[in-house]
Amino acid sequence: MNLTETPEIVEWPKTHYVYVEKIGSFQTNAPEAWQNLHSSVSRIAENNQITGYLSLYKMGPQIYRAGVALAEPPAKLPAGIAYMEFNGGKYSRFVLTGPYSNLGRATGRVVELITETKLPLRDDYFIENYVNDPRTTPEEQLISQILIPTR
Repeated sequence: MNLTETPEIVEWPKTHYVYVEKIGSFQTNAPEAWQNLHSSVSRIAENNQITGYLSLYKMGPQIYRAGVALAEPPAKLPAGIAYMEFNGGKYSRFVLTGPYSNLGRATGRVVELITETKLPLRDDYFIENYVNDPRTTPEEQLISQILIPTR
């Protein structure tokens, strides 16, 4: 697994975010949330400019949001799609290069690193930012940023 183990401190900007939310086991709910979102992406894009794909999640309680960032507040969202203006803030960024199937293991390793280094966390959403397009990028070249809310 190709994961950076020393985080870079970054500032995540305010983001217009539309999403599908699931509560409970990430293993079960994350794929379902993405499936629901992907079935609505073309309708979201009819009236909105999508600028990126990302998930926001909290470990406890287990809240998972699969969504897209928009250039501005949304117009005409399909049923079942929620909106929030995500404030962003200071994050510790780890980078995974390779298939999305490694994300669970990579996130587990990041949690171990947080514990080992006693990284000071703040109560906010963790972010997985999917940097490139899996439809046009070879799986081994996919880049996913795992961002941990820090103080």
